[in-house]
Amino acid sequence: MTDPAVQPALTAALNRLWVQFLPEIEERVAILESASAALAAHQFSIEQHEAAHAAAHKLAGVLGTFGLAEGTILAREAENLCSVEPEPGPAAAARLTQIAAQLRAIVDSRK
Repeated sequence: MTDPAVQPALTAALNRLWVQFLPEIEERVAILESASAALAAHQFSIEQHEAAHAAAHKLAGVLGTFGLAEGTILAREAENLCSVEPEPGPAAAARLTQIAAQLRAIVDSRK
């Protein structure tokens, strides 16, 4: 059983880590936003494909650490969408746009 006095210290430590890693988290969401726009415009390069896949993978791992389980689920879905070779289709582009917007809202709500 966890000592009740430890919980506030743990919460404070997580909040400090959130502030420290927030720029990287926001950058990863921006990569997904940019990738979804490029995909919708049929200008999705292999570099964007790889960057979006990596960003989604990293977001899936980190968002759960900060108690954002919904963000982890969405990021995993984005990772799966970005793992399609050579590039996801139009339906995937629309879904990736939705996921990026939802991830942005989740991250913004944690600020």
